[in-house]
Amino acid sequence: MVLKTFVRWKEITGVIGSKSKRRFEKKPWTGRTKSYVAPDEELLPCVESIEQGQWANLPPELLLDIIQRVEESETSWPARAVVTFCASVCRSWREITKEIVMTPEQCGKITFPISLKQPGPRESPIQCFIGRDRTTSTYYLYYGLVPSENDKLLLAARKTRKGTHTDFVISLVSDDFSRASNTYVGKLRSNFFGTKFTVFDSQPPCEAAMRMTSRTNRRIKTKQVSPRVPACNYAVGSISYELNVLRTRGPRRMNCIMHSIPVSSIEEGGTAPTPTSLSQSFDEHVSALPGSKVKEPVTDIRSVSSLGSPVVVQHPVEPLVLKNKAPRWHEQLQCWCLNFKGRVTVASVKNFQLVAAVEPSHNVPAAEKEKVILQFGKIGKDIFTMDYRYPLSAFQAFAICLSSFDTKPACE
Repeated sequence: MVLKTFVRWKEITGVIGSKSKRRFEKKPWTGRTKSYVAPDEELLPCVESIEQGQWANLPPELLLDIIQRVEESETSWPARAVVTFCASVCRSWREITKEIVMTPEQCGKITFPISLKQPGPRESPIQCFIGRDRTTSTYYLYYGLVPSENDKLLLAARKTRKGTHTDFVISLVSDDFSRASNTYVGKLRSNFFGTKFTVFDSQPPCEAAMRMTSRTNRRIKTKQVSPRVPACNYAVGSISYELNVLRTRGPRRMNCIMHSIPVSSIEEGGTAPTPTSLSQSFDEHVSALPGSKVKEPVTDIRSVSSLGSPVVVQHPVEPLVLKNKAPRWHEQLQCWCLNFKGRVTVASVKNFQLVAAVEPSHNVPAAEKEKVILQFGKIGKDIFTMDYRYPLSAFQAFAICLSSFDTKPACE
């Protein structure tokens, strides 16, 4: 009797154990189908061992035709989420979708998260708007003309005031602004007076266009440090506002130097750097490190000898310089005016338009010099429009616009 009871107990525990094991194996993948992110191949190292499913057995010609029809029919969000869902089915679907979906420069559409770091279209700009939450000092970038119920969130930023500077941490989501998260995109840092800003990217810019890239300290866990993991921020641009000591009337005057974009990108036949995939997140690099724990004291990365001190890399590439377009004085309205083509309805010192500032020696057409690359303006109490085009990306344009929200008593 005792032997039968023991055998029966082993059978029950074996069934429960097998179910628990299957449940545990499926747990890491439960949220992937819900995400709008179509994971890149390099972010799924164990994808070879995962069964592709019955949908992977479709003939490539039929699958190509299906995804092409979906890509052509779904032109804007939220319907465009169907394209990302197709890329999340399996490996074969993802590879074909990545081949069909073009960059924003070519099609004027935003599809995957990497599209936020790729240059915008050359002709018509991508129209977005920014919502501001004063209570939490959070800023949200949405895709679309005006606020609606089905707004597509592109980026979010949170403002934090430090002792000598202000940081705007930019993320892909609105509820996680940790710089150790895989949703971290970059940040904007100002000086004490709010007159100079530096744009930092979470991944290095393209090697061919990088003029000056500085790796700054990023706070990480002590046991998560590895010489092969460069947990750094890369300076890709700088923004400066001219001081207005005499308090003369007029809008703010700003100057932007985009270190990651060469001036040759706006010349005849020039191209801007276009990343093809997001760099592997820091969390995924360190997750396999032995002994890594979450609850560890935070240490400055500069104190770790294995990674060394911050590095500055020089490249002989002239960067693109942007300046704000000079407004004209309107006698009847008694104010400075710019033609925003109906996209701005409220007068504000924050409103601006940026054009390329190039020397006559460069082979840049006159029409290209007058083309507005980025415009930002107010349409409500906490609603602002942001329209950008080539060679800026959504991330770079958003960072430049965030600099306008910081207080600048010496510039007004």
